[in-house]
Amino acid sequence: MSRKEAAVAEVGVGEGSSRSEGGGELADTLARRRLYREVTLALRAGLRDAKAEFSFLRARGLRSLLGFLRSTASAPDESQLLLFRHSQSIPDLQVITALFQNSLRQAKEDPIVKLDHMFGVEPIKITSPPTDSEIALALRVLEGCCLLYSRCTALAHKYKAVKVLLNILASRGPTEQGVCLDTLISLMLDSPSNQIEFEECSGLEKVAELLKDVQVEEHIRQEWFPEVLLFQIYA
Repeated sequence: MSRKEAAVAEVGVGEGSSRSEGGGELADTLARRRLYREVTLALRAGLRDAKAEFSFLRARGLRSLLGFLRSTASAPDESQLLLFRHSQSIPDLQVITALFQNSLRQAKEDPIVKLDHMFGVEPIKITSPPTDSEIALALRVLEGCCLLYSRCTALAHKYKAVKVLLNILASRGPTEQGVCLDTLISLMLDSPSNQIEFEECSGLEKVAELLKDVQVEEHIRQEWFPEVLLFQIYA
């Protein structure tokens, strides 16, 4: 092979290598964009139902969000996790806000019916109360968010999450109680503000009091003892 042919061959290899590298970067960029669309679509679809007026729709949205969180936790790399964390800085995609404004919202007195409502000028919005299964799903979603991203824990503190969960623990049935302590622990992990709120609300005493209740199911009581020890550490 002449020197000229060798030079042409080297240039051809260089151009092929450059094209290969450029094609690889383009493929990576397209893959990231596709994953971003998938993440935002999953969050928007789940949050749309989670904010609905009817409990069965909210429960469907919560199941969708819980499935997304589980797939994020089990993903082979951190790309989806990083995108989820980034999404939680966008108000429309914040899962914690949706939870505490809907499924975990504290019950208030009956709405006051005004004349505008009576004569149809301003229709009154009626939202069905959350069912036991809906609240249990919301607690699992809250737990997942806090375990995946510490800023979710900080945002939950702004909604007085510890106080809300202690109220659920004292007033709801075994379906919610079985989930509540797991979620409380996830709220207090590496969160001094939530730990302080737990102490100020006499959380340990309330949990211990509940364990003494003869109406609490035995299997729940047995599962709670190790967690109570963790509460003693945080208290």
